[in-house]
Amino acid sequence: MEFCDECGSMMKTNDEGMWVCASCGYEKPRDSANEAQMTTTQGQEHSEVIDVSDAEDKGLPTTTVHCPECGNDRAYWYMQQIRSADESETRFFVCTECEHKWREDDH
Repeated sequence: MEFCDECGSMMKTNDEGMWVCASCGYEKPRDSANEAQMTTTQGQEHSEVIDVSDAEDKGLPTTTVHCPECGNDRAYWYMQQIRSADESETRFFVCTECEHKWREDDH
């Protein structure tokens, strides 16, 4: 993502290889070396997957929470950023008994 040097708005690319500000029209050339370091939304889709089958061995913390699958009252939990960076993280739970996995989102 690139931001405008003039007004700070988010810029978009055009077919001529330029960054263009939709708000003020400022243009600047694209920098392929700088863009290679950017994280794209496609790159976020392939984020690290945590194997929770051996959660206790990985030292994940536990908490008191009701498992919707088996009714157990303990679960391992971890936080993961699955949406854009300006959104809050999502907390995932894994039941200590049946290993059912569910998540808690902010509402």
